Amino acid sequence: MTQVTLPVDFSAEDYLDLNPDVKQAGIDAVAHYLSYGHTEGRAYKKISRILRPKIDAPYEYDGLVSTHNHDFMGTPKFKEAYGRGVAASGSDYQWYWRIHIGLWAASSAVRVAGDFVECGVNRGFMSSAIMRHLNWDETGRTFYLLDTFKGLDEAVVSDQERAAGVIEKNRKELDEGFYTDNLPLVRQNFFEWTHTKIIPGSIPETLQEINTSTIAFAHIDLNCSLPEVAAIDFLWPRISTGGVVLLDDYAYYGFQPQKEAMDVWASRNNVPIASLPTGQGLIVKA
Repeated sequence: MTQVTLPVDFSAEDYLDLNPDVKQAGIDAVAHYLSYGHTEGRAYKKISRILRPKIDAPYEYDGLVSTHNHDFMGTPKFKEAYGRGVAASGSDYQWYWRIHIGLWAASSAVRVAGDFVECGVNRGFMSSAIMRHLNWDETGRTFYLLDTFKGLDEAVVSDQERAAGVIEKNRKELDEGFYTDNLPLVRQNFFEWTHTKIIPGSIPETLQEINTSTIAFAHIDLNCSLPEVAAIDFLWPRISTGGVVLLDDYAYYGFQPQKEAMDVWASRNNVPIASLPTGQGLIVKA
């Protein structure tokens, strides 16, 4: 039997970082490589530091695991915007890459004409982060913020979602405080910005209160298929060319009826939706 020798460039530190199961088990890196790692073809040395991202660790948050570059998390501008979102919600849900996509979408949309709309605000995590990121009042636009501000309207929950337990989940999240029913607190959160319009009530009834004919950005996060389709149906003719629609739960695990309903809408309107690993869906109007 051929004796296994340790490669001259073997790094015990890198081996444990690249093989977290070995590190977690507390096994000596050299012993493991010689006994098992060599046969299993395990990596033992990282690529040159020149080629590695500044944040050289896996991203493992919010249902997404990736080794790819997420250096945006370390930039002051992102930290400030994300921190403002956390301040609005009162909790850090570790939605880093989701918020990054939202900031990118908003920064892209602000280049075209139109106001901003969010359908499904809750406490304002995403919208607060966006407004801080864009120095909102300097844009001269209005941000329309729509929500029941008391969880899902059970009257608009589809039979399919009702059978799947969405109403019970909604009541639980209200009881636990994930959804807010404190509208004065929401108003207080947005008080620092002048150009906002908070519209409480159920979609689709409240959509008519969006009194603008031109929209650059829409974020749809209603956790329920029927009002989501009603919202995009209403908003789509007003979206500017180059405008962006971001669907929060389009590809998110556990929201299949929303994806299927939006796919029907997209097919009917010949609109492609990009399915993102963050769980979001992205539309850019051509």
